[in-house]
Amino acid sequence: MVDLQYFSVIILVCLGITVLIQAITNRLRDRLPLPPSPTALPIIGHIHLLGPIAHQALHKLSIRYGPLMYLFIGSIPNLIVSSAEMANEILKSNELNFLNRPTMQNVDYLTYGSADFFSAPYGLHWKFMKRICMVELFSSRALDSFVSVRSEELKKLLIRVLKKAEAEESVNLGEQLKELTSNIITRMMFRKMQSDSDGGEKSEEVIKMVVELNELAGFFNVSETFWFLKRLDLQGLKKRLKNARDKYDVIIERIMEEHESSKKNATGERNMLDVLLDIYEDKNAEMKLTRENIKAFIMNIYGGGTDTSAITVEWALAELINHPEIMKKAQQEIEQVVGNKRVVEESDLCNLSYTQAVVKETMRLHPGGPIFVRESDEECAVAGFRIPAKTRVIVNVWAIGRDSNQWEDPLEFRPERFEGSEWKVMSEKMMSFGAGRRSCPGEKMVFRFVPIILAAIIQCFELKVKGSVDMDEGTGSSLPRATPLVCVPVAKEATQSFSLLEPNVNF
Repeated sequence: MVDLQYFSVIILVCLGITVLIQAITNRLRDRLPLPPSPTALPIIGHIHLLGPIAHQALHKLSIRYGPLMYLFIGSIPNLIVSSAEMANEILKSNELNFLNRPTMQNVDYLTYGSADFFSAPYGLHWKFMKRICMVELFSSRALDSFVSVRSEELKKLLIRVLKKAEAEESVNLGEQLKELTSNIITRMMFRKMQSDSDGGEKSEEVIKMVVELNELAGFFNVSETFWFLKRLDLQGLKKRLKNARDKYDVIIERIMEEHESSKKNATGERNMLDVLLDIYEDKNAEMKLTRENIKAFIMNIYGGGTDTSAITVEWALAELINHPEIMKKAQQEIEQVVGNKRVVEESDLCNLSYTQAVVKETMRLHPGGPIFVRESDEECAVAGFRIPAKTRVIVNVWAIGRDSNQWEDPLEFRPERFEGSEWKVMSEKMMSFGAGRRSCPGEKMVFRFVPIILAAIIQCFELKVKGSVDMDEGTGSSLPRATPLVCVPVAKEATQSFSLLEPNVNF
């Protein structure tokens, strides 16, 4: 009886100490200041300080106000993060409080009310979809199974460029690269469709659809920004969103129906749509998927993979053209490793360290996603500042890649900085793929996909332009170029011996 009373007293004392510590912590937290912030204007907050290219404007502000900055975009509070140190403290040290993405009206509508994988709340559905994604699409096994698909589509690109070279005509490499990435993703997601021998809907239709969806997802929504305008549609955005989603819905629904009708007689490798439809039809599946879940997931893969990979290669080519000494060094490495009797293959990439370094340096200066957004679930403290609950956290990846505290001569294109460096350490300095549990699942795909395209193009062609390539950025969520990369390709002598136009060429 005495022992029981003794332990009861101990438990009560411990509870009392815990409550006291919590109360003191809460009181101290209340005293913590918000991060530094410029002067805000009534109603609009800090919108007047943002230009058409948000990541550039935020970077300029961070030089004055520091790596953590508090801004109001209309009535929405935002924490702007501009250094790798602060990003890692938020996304790793305080990860559990920043696992969710904020609900954004544009994205929410396009993705069938957050039925997608990208913006779904962190929980069972999100974990299930990420596991499918990692196992069926981006695992080493899955990527190996699609080597022939990537090789065939790369061959088609080289043939298209070779024809331009033979005709001494200019080629818009940005358009060609988007067609390549769209075709590859289409064939990885779906098998060849009855309506199109190249693996689905026609490339131009798919590309236009993806570009439109990406533009609408990142469109500045005035009604969402100001609480008193939430019921109004001042920009006519709802109609544009509905038209875009309806168009997408018709295309994907038709593909799904064709796939379902022919799935029973299909042979060969399973692809992503096979897996998703099997789960949809399985009444005993671990997690029930709706058709909207499938459509939203496909939209995620297209939106995240088509533009970003193509634009990364386009920026890399632009940098190489403007730095002929780096171009020559990369071409010499390919010649030493591969020779001039065949086209570079994915199996060669492990020996092409300089080409890989060129891609990483391109991603540092021209990240495919210049910013990404999270949201705080609860109030917390970061680096001595108070971060209120439901604050949007905007990580400026573009600024992190230009941080002079992290990078020597940060504005110089210098691939050598990545040679001999451990990628895990360097990636934490760049944040190109995010961090923690919600980091981008497509990292393995990028490092198979982007370097091989870049290597094949510079192995086969010299790219001629007048003067230097303009390096201005355009507007958009995937960091497009202000002007497309247009050049006159000249086939290298060895390219003719590759017999690119022969149907039995092995890539």
